[in-house]
Amino acid sequence: MTTVTTTQGSGRNATVEIAGLDLAFRRFELDTETPTGGKIARAAGFDSSQRPYVLQWMEDGDFEGIRVQEEADIGKGTKFIIAESDGTNRIAINGNELDWPAESVSGGIIRKLGRIPSETPIYLERVGQPDRIIEDAEVIKISKGGIEEFKTREPQVWKLNVQGKHIESRAPTITVVDALTTAGFDPHMWIIILKVHGQPKKQLAVGDTIDLRTPGIEKVRLIAKDVNNGEARPSMLREFPLLEGDETFLADTSPVWETTIEAGRRWLIIHGYPVPEGYTVSSVDLALLVPPNYPQAEIDMFYVDPPLRKISGGTIPCTEATEQIAGRSYQRWSRHRGPGSRWSSTTDNVITHLALVEEAIAKEVAE
Repeated sequence: MTTVTTTQGSGRNATVEIAGLDLAFRRFELDTETPTGGKIARAAGFDSSQRPYVLQWMEDGDFEGIRVQEEADIGKGTKFIIAESDGTNRIAINGNELDWPAESVSGGIIRKLGRIPSETPIYLERVGQPDRIIEDAEVIKISKGGIEEFKTREPQVWKLNVQGKHIESRAPTITVVDALTTAGFDPHMWIIILKVHGQPKKQLAVGDTIDLRTPGIEKVRLIAKDVNNGEARPSMLREFPLLEGDETFLADTSPVWETTIEAGRRWLIIHGYPVPEGYTVSSVDLALLVPPNYPQAEIDMFYVDPPLRKISGGTIPCTEATEQIAGRSYQRWSRHRGPGSRWSSTTDNVITHLALVEEAIAKEVAE
């Protein structure tokens, strides 16, 4: 198939551009300003035995088939699509119908024919089937006996919560650098954690890309890197071991943590645990009481210092009690698993309990 573009020249000549099915143009000159469909086809290198189909592409975006002996009105448009074809297939682009002289068409060609911006998604609509987005490189076999409908929609806006700040992206993916920069954070000053519902938290590198189409994607959480004016980080206690998976997870997401034993009670303490907006502080030291026979026995409740108070005021239920840990008074959050989420020694651990902690803290400020 060939595309021809013509422009009026001096005298009785007209300049044409000829292309194949890919709509890549080549320039030719005709000896008339009123060429017939046959003359345009011959300029494109076709003879009558090839049964060329000539389609005029109007300036207003419409299309019109031009017969061999019919004169084209160049004033309406200077582009012509030409193909060797025994028949055509009906397609419509945003309601603009045309006879396409091929059995298939790519998303990229639809985009060119419809003059559709690159950021605007194209959907294929078929009766009895869900609408499907068409990528530019995808080739669609045109259905026979009907009209293949292609339509555009406003580009989707993708949203992401970055440490309580909501950003938008018109692309379905965004780099970590762009996400943090848009939210007003320096990407190199933070430990970056991606939270997806039902999945373990994942630490991201500055060079990573976030797919905003990921089901259950919730937020990006930032943890300040250890900044202490050049002083060495204080040694963290390791008075009892956790599960290997717990320690790997904590090393990735909460670099400053320790385990300590007081009066026979085993405590995991995570320093600088971030909390969502809505509280009077941005982070706390979080303590979990780890039973001696963990993970057979469950971790229950959690403890924070300083105590959490909402900016909006009001009390937080079941947080009145305190617990002395390493000489400090921690606020106890009395939160327990319900009948539908009983502790399982095979699937539950520090990681899953921290997910409950995060949910409980966020719930109080509707985060």
